[in-house]
Amino acid sequence: METKSQLIPKLKALRLSGILETLEVRNRQAIDDRLSYVEFLERLLEDEVERRGQKQLLLRLRRASFLAEKTLEGFDWSFNPSINRQQIQDLAVGTWIERKETCLIVGPAGTGKSHLAQALGQEACRRGYDVVFTPAAKMLAHLHGGRADGTYDRRLSGYLRPDLLILDDFGLRPLREREGEDFYEVVGERYERGSILVTSNRDYSEWPEAFGENPLLASAALDRLAHRAHLITITGASYRAQDRARLLGKVA
Repeated sequence: METKSQLIPKLKALRLSGILETLEVRNRQAIDDRLSYVEFLERLLEDEVERRGQKQLLLRLRRASFLAEKTLEGFDWSFNPSINRQQIQDLAVGTWIERKETCLIVGPAGTGKSHLAQALGQEACRRGYDVVFTPAAKMLAHLHGGRADGTYDRRLSGYLRPDLLILDDFGLRPLREREGEDFYEVVGERYERGSILVTSNRDYSEWPEAFGENPLLASAALDRLAHRAHLITITGASYRAQDRARLLGKVA
């Protein structure tokens, strides 16, 4: 279409070239449905808004660095009835992120903590929030490396920037060297400035043990995490243990 070729440079100059993807379809609809010029323009702009929204969502998901595509739709609620489904659904709305609150998910290994954490992160991305997901140990190792090469402040800023920081598997081992200080630095800087979601195999009452012989640092960090926190405690069987038992049964 000659008109389309004339539009291409103008749309590119306005960074609206995505409109070309649906231009012919919308033009045919306008003719068939006898749309007014304004109605035709509105449909074209709706297409562009949707395209840009999807592009931004994909960018947020990529920056979040989720380990897998875990969603609430794909979560097996029947396996662990101890999980308060309504509480999770309320958190998925994201108002706690807007209020810069924290969320703590604790329970035995294999009970779905990481799945729920990543699913809540996915929902946050869908609602326009910037998210970063990382195993807690990986973040602390990354920050420790920054102390050695002079990039600590830059690395730290990467964990302070997002609306929601998800730290998975906190407390699997005692914190080493200056890791307690680094953990406190992240928690302290984000306190009432950005939300944190932490998962752990340890009960919350056991978290101070992870800090070793630094009870004051533990108290300062955990007090900030506990303030206005949403606590999710999961009990029950392990998904992975069930799979392992089934596998061992086949081997036997």
